[in-house]
Amino acid sequence: MRTLRLAVLGLVLLAGPALAQAPAGGPPPGGPPSNVRGTVEKFGDGMLTVKSREGPSVTVKVAANVPISGMVKRSLSEIKAGDFIASTSVKGSDGKLHALEVHIFSEAQRNVVPQGQTPYDLAPQSLMTNAIVEGIASAPQGQTFKVTYKGETTEVVVAPDTPVVSAVPGDASLLKPGAAVVVAARKGDDGSLTAMRISAEKDGVKPPM
Repeated sequence: MRTLRLAVLGLVLLAGPALAQAPAGGPPPGGPPSNVRGTVEKFGDGMLTVKSREGPSVTVKVAANVPISGMVKRSLSEIKAGDFIASTSVKGSDGKLHALEVHIFSEAQRNVVPQGQTPYDLAPQSLMTNAIVEGIASAPQGQTFKVTYKGETTEVVVAPDTPVVSAVPGDASLLKPGAAVVVAARKGDDGSLTAMRISAEKDGVKPPM
């Protein structure tokens, strides 16, 4: 039973940024993890220094058992009705949601990753939607995905050049200088950051989340 619980926990953590749906502004003390995005400057002795996308370097404690996932490139044409996906989107001038990235979940993650739509911190006013694909239609800008979550239905326009990825198990060897990373980190009472999970560049495929 303990092995089963650990396996389920690993699948949830492997989902990475699809679960890191905290608002921007840095990890609040004692609150849920927020994302540190950037490139690795150095890693060693359990400390990861990231050159953040905002500019400053950020140092994060990394325990030996922190889940690390790599990214693999997927194709938009691989997505079909019934698939479970996460999409980060922003509302366009046409009033529709336009995807900034799409993450395809594995079948094993279907029952452990929560469905829903919440604010996300990839871009201003962006949303993260974890949902089941109900239908796909051609659109002038690419394709429109009709997705459902918790009884709600919405549509997301996905352009042909939108990054599409899946997460795969990784390890600390991915945390090399220059590699792009997204670190879900929690701030302690002393202000230090501790990694809860890490998504890292693998074979040139960067985490777009």
